[in-house]
Amino acid sequence: MEVAVESGAGQGVPIYDPAYVDAGATVVPDPVALYESADIVLKVEPPIMNDAAGRHEADLMRQGALLIGFLRPSGDVDLVKKLADNWISSFSMDAIPRTARAQSMDALTSMASIAGYKAALIAANALGGFVPMMITAAGTLAPAKGLVIGAGVAGLQAIATARRMGAVIYGYDVRPAVGEQVRSLGANFIEPQVVVAEAEHASGYAKRLSAQTQQRERDIVHEHVAEVDFVITTAAVPGRPAPTIVTEAMVKDMRPGAVIVDIAAETGGNCELTRPGEVVVAYGVAIHGPLGLPSSMPVHASRMYSRNISNFLLHLVSNGVFEPDFDDDITMASCVTHDGQVVGVPAEGLGRSIPRGSYVKAEADRESSS
Repeated sequence: MEVAVESGAGQGVPIYDPAYVDAGATVVPDPVALYESADIVLKVEPPIMNDAAGRHEADLMRQGALLIGFLRPSGDVDLVKKLADNWISSFSMDAIPRTARAQSMDALTSMASIAGYKAALIAANALGGFVPMMITAAGTLAPAKGLVIGAGVAGLQAIATARRMGAVIYGYDVRPAVGEQVRSLGANFIEPQVVVAEAEHASGYAKRLSAQTQQRERDIVHEHVAEVDFVITTAAVPGRPAPTIVTEAMVKDMRPGAVIVDIAAETGGNCELTRPGEVVVAYGVAIHGPLGLPSSMPVHASRMYSRNISNFLLHLVSNGVFEPDFDDDITMASCVTHDGQVVGVPAEGLGRSIPRGSYVKAEADRESSS
């Protein structure tokens, strides 16, 4: 494959244009020319309106092009329609299944690891005291106590990082099976009361719980938030708004000077008082709603994402030809549009028929949570 890179694409890392040339790529200064000439487009974020060109990036791509990136199709029906109308074959990195075969392509896990690490640093930096136990001339100071809600990749990384800094950590998740992983990192696991089948899909991701179960689990969380110095929330349900776990009443009962870092801010937040992209102080508690945490560590985020997306591209391309195998679970799960049809999101309202072997995970998720 011949590789072309938009001029300045790596400046935020920083990786400058000559480095791409040294690696064998061609640097193209005009993004419009780049889109119009490319058979394959690799991105991080979904296509957007290109102000310089006065056109949407999806309209700049040639018909039949292959697009790969974090497309988040369930949240942007208009983009999905546009991709299908332009006969663009699109695959979303956030829909790659969590399986052993797909591990090297799983960018969602890679970015979640960075987010969990950075969330622990934000919490430590925002606290008004030490994180580890300190023996000083003024006496011994107790370590900070933290609660991490959600024991997925981000949550486990947050636990591990906070433990390395010396904090006493409690972990909570609605999936009882993750308790062993939490304990293996030196944290205390708060046992949920939820039934296993109600909490987790076969894919390994958490389900959205019933309202009654959510309230019961909130009561468990409420008992513990009042006793800790910081809370890191990471709970997410793919394709849906983040569940509200930390209510205003819980925040009101927390210690003055406590900190909440809400990783789920990008999908609405796990805390009722979270404002995405802001730091809110309520009842003496600082509530952080950080956005784009992986981009705050561009060196390793870029390295990890480039490996994930190149491995996925080579999964789709054989001998320089795009030949998707829709009998393959990785290909089918991550496909959004192909041959002018919508494949990877519910078809309602999209005006498209679903081709043979259509991706049904979104429908199955919806039924299980209703």
